[in-house]
Amino acid sequence: MNSKKRTKKQWILFISGIILLSIGISILGYFGARKLHREYIKYKLMKENPVVEITDLKIKAPILEGTDNETLAKAAGHFKDTGDFGKGNYCIAGHSSVIYDEYFNDLKNAQKGMKISLYDKQKNVYTYTIDETFIVEPEETWILNDFGDNRLTIVTCTDDGTQRHVVVGLLD
Repeated sequence: MNSKKRTKKQWILFISGIILLSIGISILGYFGARKLHREYIKYKLMKENPVVEITDLKIKAPILEGTDNETLAKAAGHFKDTGDFGKGNYCIAGHSSVIYDEYFNDLKNAQKGMKISLYDKQKNVYTYTIDETFIVEPEETWILNDFGDNRLTIVTCTDDGTQRHVVVGLLD
């Protein structure tokens, strides 16, 4: 009798283990598939759209037109009515988050002298050198103005999300 109880317990533990293992594999599979899908979308967007890259910070992001939430959920966004490639003040924004894997998480580590590559749709490259980095309040939109030179302005949130981190690169 005691022998059967152990066998029944072992059977229950075995079935429980199989169920938990299946659940674990399903969860990992879901997140793995989601990650692969995000990487595929990122690759496709970078192939078909302009791209910004800061090699020293391992930042590489596709750029779409507009800065609405839907656009910034997928890529960096170009502020409408700001400069063009190699002309004026070409301004882009992107998300940064310590919780999520966003394109501009490491932008806070940008330093004067680092290179930024901006690729247009035809993959012509425009090289900028970081001239300054600073923090502004969200309502300070003067950073989008034309300053009479050819620059790239990148805007993202600070870690706490209350302010904006700005990186300015001047065209080489």
